[in-house]
Amino acid sequence: MRKVLVSIALATATIGSTAIVASPAVAQPAWRLHPGANRQIQQDINQLDRRITRAEQRRTISRREAFGLRREANDIRRLYARYSRNGLDRREVRDLQSRVNTVHARLRYERRDWDRWRG
Repeated sequence: MRKVLVSIALATATIGSTAIVASPAVAQPAWRLHPGANRQIQQDINQLDRRITRAEQRRTISRREAFGLRREANDIRRLYARYSRNGLDRREVRDLQSRVNTVHARLRYERRDWDRWRG
């Protein structure tokens, strides 16, 4: 009986120590973007900048509106550079995409308001 209890205790201790050793590896972000996804985010940011320039050239937004939108696009570009130093994770990708989508929505709004003022 004693041998059975000792073997159960050893088995439990071994399983428990394996779980403790494995948990730090699970806590680290294991998912990183592949280079194609990085390029896609860069293309989205560049496309945003081109759309702002085109809207300014067509005079659907004023210089003041274009300046503010470009500043936001440059902020996103700087944030992308900071995030991508160690590789992008899912949260960072969601954050960048959300910011790009927000500036796209503001550009659409600025094109339709015709007041030539920011906001």
